[in-house]
Formats: sequence, structure tokens, C-alpha cells
Amino acid sequence: MECEVLGWPPDGPTLDLDHREFSYAGKFVMSNTGKAVVRDGDSVVAAAAFNEDRTDESTLWIRYITTRTDRRGDGIGPRLADFVASAAEDAGYDRIRIAVNNPFAYRALYKAGFGYTGETTGIAEVVLERPCDRDAERYRAGFDEFRGREGLTESERALLDEASEPPDSVE
Repeated sequence: MECEVLGWPPDGPTLDLDHREFSYAGKFVMSNTGKAVVRDGDSVVAAAAFNEDRTDESTLWIRYITTRTDRRGDGIGPRLADFVASAAEDAGYDRIRIAVNNPFAYRALYKAGFGYTGETTGIAEVVLERPCDRDAERYRAGFDEFRGREGLTESERALLDEASEPPDSVE
């Protein structure tokens, strides 16, 4: 599998992802965000969209990461997040941020070197960034933001019950 940046904001390319196979597929047809993909042969198996922070040109926000339905759980999302963050750092960004709305994404981003900032968005997302302090207490504090929320799936609740220690990083 190969990771590739297709373009940077604001002149990013568009991607036509199948909405039956990729969450947020419609967000990738916008041309004002940068895009990166993971390819397995000729097939796109994951994609990321990102843009510069409107108030801080040294910060890049990863807006969406999506992995093809049949490849979820293979660790591709965290590898793509790590790749995008490294490319952004190489491009001169000092900080890379992402907001997530579920504990599985939270754990995946932690694997990619992101840490909980202590912030949430107005739409109940937990904000992570890189670089950031990444100790076990901070990791658990991020998970605590999800506990007690209504509408969690059984698998999300199980993850919250078992996830007391930070996961290993992407290799």
C-alpha cells in the first residue's frame, strides 16, 4: 500500500468516492481542501481531506479521514493520519489538528501520534493535535469525554470499558 498527497489547500483536487463504500464521500468532491489517499494497487482504500486553519496559518486541520468499508480495522486510517501529519510538518506546518466524534477514531488518532488537547468542539467532537503531550492520564481524559453520551453503540461502550491504557503507535 502506498500513501500519496494529491494536492494541498486551497487548490486541492477532487475525489469521486463511492458513497456506499466510504463514509463522508461527498466531502471529497470539494476542491478547496487538500487530499491524500492510500492506494492498494490501483484502488483507493482510504482518503483524507485537510485545510489550513482560518486563524492560524501554521496549523493544518485534517477534516475527514475515511477508510473503505471492507478495509476498516486494518490500521489504514491511523497510517494515513500519520502520513498526512508528517507531510504537513515537512510542508512547514507547526501543528496538525483533528476533531473526532467516536472512541474508535480517538484511539486510531492516538496511534498516529496525536494527543488529546483537552478541548471539544461545539458539535461534541474531541480535539486532538500533533505534537501534543501523550501520557496515559491525558489519553483516559479524552476517553472520558465519550463516556455518558447517549447513542453510543455496544462496540463503542465495550471499547470505553476496556481502553484504560494508550495503544501502541503506528509502526
